[in-house]
Amino acid sequence: MPARLAILYEHPEWFRPLFAELSKQGVPYEEWRADELVFDLDEQEFPDLVLNRMSPSAAFRGHGHGQFAVRDFLTHLEARRVALVNGAQAYEYEVSKIRQHDLFRRCGARTPRTRAVNHPSLLPKAAEGLTYPLLVKPNCGGAGGGIRRVDSERDLATGEFTFGCDHTALVQEFIPTRDGSCYRIEVLDGEVLYCVRIQREGQGFNLCPADVCQSAAKPVFTRCEPLPEAAVTALAVARLGKMDVCGVEYMVDHRSGDPVFYDLNALSNFVVNAESIVGFNPTKRFVEYLTRRLYAAGRARY
Repeated sequence: MPARLAILYEHPEWFRPLFAELSKQGVPYEEWRADELVFDLDEQEFPDLVLNRMSPSAAFRGHGHGQFAVRDFLTHLEARRVALVNGAQAYEYEVSKIRQHDLFRRCGARTPRTRAVNHPSLLPKAAEGLTYPLLVKPNCGGAGGGIRRVDSERDLATGEFTFGCDHTALVQEFIPTRDGSCYRIEVLDGEVLYCVRIQREGQGFNLCPADVCQSAAKPVFTRCEPLPEAAVTALAVARLGKMDVCGVEYMVDHRSGDPVFYDLNALSNFVVNAESIVGFNPTKRFVEYLTRRLYAAGRARY
């Protein structure tokens, strides 16, 4: 029997390039919709490899009911020794910016000063002692959803803020950069795949690189070399977080020149028009990696 690959995902559009490349390379796969999840706790037959592509921004599309069910489903699969790409531990970091912050710190990285809060009435208290401007962002979020900049205590006291599906938000100091750029290091299988510089031509915080994303920020992606110390940190984060594929984001604080890490994307949609931007097709590389993992998982079954 040929080895089975299942892809667990929620967004109906983001993974068309992945599905197309799998078909092009002749790799059969099953689609498992995370927002329509049913699983039998007594099931004995499983795919050889499950790729987790569940998004932390699912709640913003009305699919928040999938967030915690997927967490338990991944743990269920791991307990039955099903091979996973970005399994339960990686997903725990994906859906919690608090855990991401702690992971960065464990890897020796600098992060913005941050407070966590679980009710809007506590935002002024959470901001005490922090330096404005501040960002208020959902703990579980993605694609810039729910992030707001506040420039004063008055803005914080009178604004409306999104706390997300876990009812938790972060209050975080804004990091000043020389030109507003940030950087995303893509990691695959323990190696840096590429790095892009991201510049905003518009307003907002949605820096989603997928071709179906419509963002008022109008991000522009340019390939670059990461700071050497940032690349070391990104690889350490992926290794310690047990992430087979991920995007690690940082800014450069113009006051010190230090990289400051602020986001981790286990979902890691590759940049659109990748071949013209980074010089190769990262989705093709990803499918080649999946094929190797699928072959190894199939062999282990026997």
